[in-house]
Amino acid sequence: MDAVQTKTTTMRAAVAHRFGGPEVVAVEEVRKPVPKADELLVRVHASTVSIADHRVRSRDVPKGMWFYIPLALGVFRPRKRVLGMDVAGVVEAVGDEVEGFAPGDEVVAMLGSDFGGHAEYVCVSTSKAIARKPANLTWEESVALVFGGSTALSFLNRTRISAGSEVLVNGASGAVGTAAVQLAKHRGARVTAVTSGGNADLVRSLGADRVIDYRAEDFARDGATYDVIVECVGNAPYERVASSLKPDGALLLVITGLRGLLGASRHSRGGRLVTASGEPVTHDDLARLMRLAETGEFRPVIDRTFDLDDIVDAHRYVDTGRKRGNVVLRIA
Repeated sequence: MDAVQTKTTTMRAAVAHRFGGPEVVAVEEVRKPVPKADELLVRVHASTVSIADHRVRSRDVPKGMWFYIPLALGVFRPRKRVLGMDVAGVVEAVGDEVEGFAPGDEVVAMLGSDFGGHAEYVCVSTSKAIARKPANLTWEESVALVFGGSTALSFLNRTRISAGSEVLVNGASGAVGTAAVQLAKHRGARVTAVTSGGNADLVRSLGADRVIDYRAEDFARDGATYDVIVECVGNAPYERVASSLKPDGALLLVITGLRGLLGASRHSRGGRLVTASGEPVTHDDLARLMRLAETGEFRPVIDRTFDLDDIVDAHRYVDTGRKRGNVVLRIA
């Protein structure tokens, strides 16, 4: 009886009890969550280890954002001990108030700041973006669409990109950057990708019309101007790229420090949009991304895949800052 009870009430998860390097994360047996009325219980097959997981685990926040640590990350230990902002898996149970999903459905979900994806099970609130998994993609491929795709879309939805728009993506080879290149191209834009020379072929294969090797050229000083600049690195604040924006252009600060955050509204004048926040991604938004993936118009980019038991190695690789696209964590 005890063995059966343990099997049904516990699960394996990657847990961080303190802040620090990759070695603070360990796989443990923890209590299996029980869904509330508005939640789905998902058996997780895959998640990703992202820059967000790195920041929460290590308390490595953008410059000037020290006040964010106790408020969101925790004071003496991580507030979210099981990381993972996205999942792909099978619905095991649903709460009484859940509509549109049933046990057995194969889904993807963006957990966002709730985290919890690095575990065998997770409860997902219906307030989060949830969609059907693409039937023609694996679990690993499907989850590689979620974090970068949702983040890129949330920012691009703040703009009016159409055929002929000039879009520059700074940091085009990361999870968000590879998604932004593809989604901007899908809307008809001419896309300039800023990355290292070694990633040029990758971003061209995703649709980039022009590639700038940041080691050899400074895009902010070549005289070109853009309708939209998507900043995914943290080194292109408004003060640096203002002359590269068209009069009614938009600077999307996916990564920024306190100075960029405070200056966003101040710089949004004269027709320009400078924003450090995106629009919430909905069920329909995520479903649209999955349909694009099914038709091959939005491709998952996977650098490496690790098993749950190798979670420390996964974090260690993300910490190098050299990943291309996504690092996937295989759970089940």
